Amino acid sequence: MSTPHPITKRELDRLAVPAIISGVAEPVISLVDTAFVGRLGTADLAAVGIASSFFLLVLWVLAQTRSAVLAVVARYYGEKRIDEVRDLVPIAIWMNFGLGLLFFAVTKSFAEPIFRLYNADGEILEKAVAYYNVRAWGHPIALATFALSGAFRGLQNLKWSMWISLLGAAVNLVLNPLLIFGMLGFPAWGIEGSAVASLVAQVVMFLVSAQVLVTRTPFRLFPRTWWHPEVPHLLLLSGNLFARTMALNACYYLGNRYATGYGQAYIGAHSIAMQIWLFSAFFIDGYAAAGSVLAGRFNGEKNWKALYRVSWQVVQRSIGIGVVLAAIYGAAYPWVGPLFTNDPAVLSLFSAVFWLVILTQPINAVAFAFDGIYKGLGHGEVLRNALLVATFLVFVPVIWGLDQLDWKLFAVWTAFLLWMASRSVQLTLDFRRTYGRLARGAKV
Repeated sequence: MSTPHPITKRELDRLAVPAIISGVAEPVISLVDTAFVGRLGTADLAAVGIASSFFLLVLWVLAQTRSAVLAVVARYYGEKRIDEVRDLVPIAIWMNFGLGLLFFAVTKSFAEPIFRLYNADGEILEKAVAYYNVRAWGHPIALATFALSGAFRGLQNLKWSMWISLLGAAVNLVLNPLLIFGMLGFPAWGIEGSAVASLVAQVVMFLVSAQVLVTRTPFRLFPRTWWHPEVPHLLLLSGNLFARTMALNACYYLGNRYATGYGQAYIGAHSIAMQIWLFSAFFIDGYAAAGSVLAGRFNGEKNWKALYRVSWQVVQRSIGIGVVLAAIYGAAYPWVGPLFTNDPAVLSLFSAVFWLVILTQPINAVAFAFDGIYKGLGHGEVLRNALLVATFLVFVPVIWGLDQLDWKLFAVWTAFLLWMASRSVQLTLDFRRTYGRLARGAKV
């Protein structure tokens, strides 16, 4: 089977650009929080850095249903059987909402011991808990919104999520200064005001997404039945991606723990670097989303040649974005840190390691591109295995060994660099071996 015409780079861009914009909504919200809160002081900056990173990482673990929904919907779309999954999408939405409620209850109840595991104490611990206790209410709302966006992407439409994300980011940007510093009659809530602004933005995004689902797609907000034949497959794929993301979060946790153990200025510098790293990850992930959408569709069509060709286009374009981001960060090197803090100790430490964050960008691009492609194909086990190898055979021994040499933040970011390189190499070799043979018409 063949497509009516090959996917061109321009068509790929049309899919990817909205995905890039929608994908950066959550990290932009956290970046805005970090930038405004940094004006309150170093302790506030460190607290938001820890708490918002943990919030995002929990979302990454739990939001894997979005990729599973995308893979299933895109496959049925390619097979021209989309009506057969009309009840699956609302099931996934409310599964995500329930999962978010569970993790909201657990993490909010144990916020203080969780952040103690990050080596936070004193004023930083108190402020991190205060921020997270508000922000955690967003878990069920954000996860339900992710499931909705997965359905939109499976239908090959990425513009809806883009406009919804822009709306959410705008709401957060407007509310942050009003609620942090107290303007236009609003109370000055400080760090908690920033969390409230983020929560309101997430509520707005969910409500608009639900409206689009009901009015613009064949799906419902509530299913006629709470069972569908694809639910076991959805749960299996989500489970593999969950295991993968747990390994991923282990690396982020260790990075934060080591950095916090070095002192307040170190976690402040690491928090800035991590927020930029996460923003870049979500930004580059836009092309990965385009890869997911097209890989799922071509998988449904059994069009292996188109799948192989478009996948390499996605990888190449992602690397290009990584190089551009690296160039922008390099050119803006002296001015990036002061956007978040004016503490000389934090700025000095950040400046010393920021070049490692820059160096990871094109390497990250390869891993993120193949992440998206394999998610669209529904091969969560490949991503799981690659992450487990990279985490326990690369990241953990590197960060431990270099910490013993007293490299401090250099230990943390060297471990991240080699971790991403390992993921990129593993996924590249697997894709060439498996789908290269399929594209040539050979049996795997």
